[in-house]
Amino acid sequence: MKTISTCVHDILRHQPFLDDALARNIINFSSLAADIQPQVEKEMRKPVKQGSIIMALRRYHPKRNKFTSKNFRDLGDIIVRSGITEYTYLNSKDTVAKKARLLDSVKDRTGVYLNYSSNYQESIFLVSTSLEDTIKEIFADEKLVSISDELSSITIALPEKNTKTVGLYFYIFKLLAYEGIPVYEVISTSNYFTLFLEQEYVNQAFMLMNEIKSKS
Repeated sequence: MKTISTCVHDILRHQPFLDDALARNIINFSSLAADIQPQVEKEMRKPVKQGSIIMALRRYHPKRNKFTSKNFRDLGDIIVRSGITEYTYLNSKDTVAKKARLLDSVKDRTGVYLNYSSNYQESIFLVSTSLEDTIKEIFADEKLVSISDELSSITIALPEKNTKTVGLYFYIFKLLAYEGIPVYEVISTSNYFTLFLEQEYVNQAFMLMNEIKSKS
């Protein structure tokens, strides 16, 4: 049988910003209880007193994020690149061959950017805007799903053992979310993490992360 405590705790666990704020003891229980009361009553299917919700909040023990601003200093260089366009194509029987053709066409060109990812249905190419003609020629017979230009990227060198670091990506996304900066696309490898943003947000995002890194 579902209790008020389990209901409240489930709500908090599915809202990481609230969970993080509770771990830092910066939320007023009375205000939070009033805010989530309608949701608790909906799930319990009956009226619930705010006092009962407050009691459930006091019994909640959030896990502190192991990645903090102090860990941010361990991140490597932050590199910004502008002039990027994203092309999304539906996969076909020729997609792999055309990817190879695209890579071959740029292997001797310096200063160009090319990154791609794919799933079972689509392939996404993030490339220097100067490659527009090359992309359109090679994929002329493929189904173009979308195209987005005027993007910029922020690439962050990750620390060693980053795959074992709990909260690394959450911390970065939390910073951006608090500042109202939308992330257009994300690509990561073992040692690097790249955010793709619309041009108007890239300077704000870079200054934010650089400031926190320098002060940590």
